[in-house]
Amino acid sequence: MRVLLIEDDQLIGDGLNVGLGKLGFTVDWFCDGDEGFEAVFQAPYDAVILDLGLPGKDGLSILREWRLKKRKEPVLILTAQGDVDQRVIGLDSGADDYLAKPFALAEVAARIKALIRRRNDRLEPVHKVGPLTYYPETKSVFCNEKKIVLAPKELMLLELLLMNRNKVLSKEVIEDKLYSWGDEVSSNAVEVHVHHLRKKFGKGIIKTINRIGYMLGDG
Repeated sequence: MRVLLIEDDQLIGDGLNVGLGKLGFTVDWFCDGDEGFEAVFQAPYDAVILDLGLPGKDGLSILREWRLKKRKEPVLILTAQGDVDQRVIGLDSGADDYLAKPFALAEVAARIKALIRRRNDRLEPVHKVGPLTYYPETKSVFCNEKKIVLAPKELMLLELLLMNRNKVLSKEVIEDKLYSWGDEVSSNAVEVHVHHLRKKFGKGIIKTINRIGYMLGDG
């Protein structure tokens, strides 16, 4: 899941960037409001974490302009403790949820996942495909009832395919979801992840649609 983070506090931003990365998110972090505003038009984000007090364009202006331009990414706004007016204005401006500072990393991650689930409305509490069983809440994966350990990018790819079960995803779309702008991506990175998933769950788990991309198979 790829997340856009717009936060000018270096301590908070660095903590979220590193912490969410360790939890399996791909994070693009911007400190400037103007740059953060434009970023949402440049990459396919699953959710946005937005601070309100930013240099350049402020958070509420960013949010209002995004909604006027029909951007539908779920937005979690960050506010100062006890600042009720800002929370109300933020929600009225199109935010999907808010969180007061200080906050725990685990709560940020939980709220972001909840927003993404709400928007996609596709991942079921238990998802079965052929021999594969996936539990989104705990990110647990089983094959023929045996627990399988996946590398972070493999798990992200599996979730991406599950959320787009009836769609063909191009290599470029998959790369955009799995990697942030600062990552070095080898030319065959997606093929390697697909190969690993097929090795663990069977060749039928992912279909290759010639010259187009990949989609989830039936196992």
